[in-house]
This record gives sequence, C-alpha cells and structure tokens, in this order.
Amino acid sequence: MQTSSPARPAAVLFDMDGTLVDTEQLWWQAAVEVAEGLGRRLADADLPDVLGRPISHTAAYLRRTTATGRTERELAAELDRAFADRVTVDVRPRPGVLRLLAELRDAGVPAALVTASTHRIVDLVLGVLGTHWFAVTVAADDTPATKPAPDPYLAAAARLGVRPASCVAVEDSPIGIASARAAGCPVLAVPSTVPIEPSPGVSVVAGLGDVDLAVLAALVDPART
Repeated sequence: MQTSSPARPAAVLFDMDGTLVDTEQLWWQAAVEVAEGLGRRLADADLPDVLGRPISHTAAYLRRTTATGRTERELAAELDRAFADRVTVDVRPRPGVLRLLAELRDAGVPAALVTASTHRIVDLVLGVLGTHWFAVTVAADDTPATKPAPDPYLAAAARLGVRPASCVAVEDSPIGIASARAAGCPVLAVPSTVPIEPSPGVSVVAGLGDVDLAVLAALVDPART
C-alpha cells in the first residue's frame, strides 16, 4: 500500500542573526562594547534584552539600566555602528545554510528572511549570502512591531500569499520563536547562544547540516494547510 508523503511547506521563513549567519555573538559583542562605554558590564542576566532583540529595544534597555544622559536614538546609532563594523569583517554562513537554501530553490519552495535587524545590517549580510535566495525580506523597520510580536512573520506570509500555518519558521532564539508561534508558524529551532527545549509546535535540531526539505515537510500539519 502506498503512503502519502508529508505536505511540503508553502514557504520557509528564516531568521537571520544566529540562524543563517554567525552574527549573534557579533551583536552581543557590540552591545558589550556600548555598555562598557556607559560604565556597565553585561552578564548572562542581560541576554534576554540583547539577543534576538531589535536595536531599539537594547538601546532602551541600556538607557534604562545605566546612568547615561544619552538618548535612545543616540544609543541605537552607536549599537548599529558597532554591530555593522563587526558584520562587515566577520560574517559567515552557518553550516548547511547554503545547501538548504539551494534545495528549497530547486524544489520551488520560496524562502523569506524575517529578522529583527535593520535593513542596513540585512544588506551587509545579503552581500555575503546573496539576495537571490529570498523571495521576501522583512526587517525590523518594515512592521509596526518586531519580534517577539507576530507582525514580522505575519507580514512575510502575507507578502508570499500563504498562510502562516503552512510555513515553517527557522529560528535560534526564544524571542524569535515566540514571534513565529504567535503568528501560527510551526518552528524548527536551531539554538546558537541560548539553549532551547522542544515544546508544542517547536522542534529542535543541533544545526542545519542535517536538515533537508523532508525534515521541514514533516513539521507541517496537512490539516492546517
């Protein structure tokens, strides 16, 4: 008797920092540099307000937790500069990324980039990865609210003309996972800096090296597509 194959995802929605490229540590280093200039040393307790967060959030956090008289706008500009400086010289695709993107392209499954970074950072990263892989790009400045709100993933699905539940989101941080789940996407988590445990709607793998279209397809519930 023939068995039916799993439904293919209508699209795969990729986070960028820490998921596609090794930039999560670069962002942390940038935040540490700016914080030290304000007389504060960041520690593990600060991770939830730095990793996976947009620049505006981390800028507001640093202003709130230091005695600086600088504005959030000024701090955001300094964070952006410190991060961009590092990305320019040290951005690398994570193992398996280019192979997986090529497999999706060859299978006709569209990919989208959904990130809490600004377009300036996205442009630097895509200069390394290549713009041709992604049918849609949603950056922090493209939606009224960014991660952990569902807006970025909802926007990416809408632009592709597909339902969020029929897509797979690929994420590396709890903030990004919360965004994707709030939008209704099943999630494949690829932890980079912060440990992630499997949970309803969230599958966890060590890396993208062993992930292929069949793995992604198995995450899509045919009844919801």
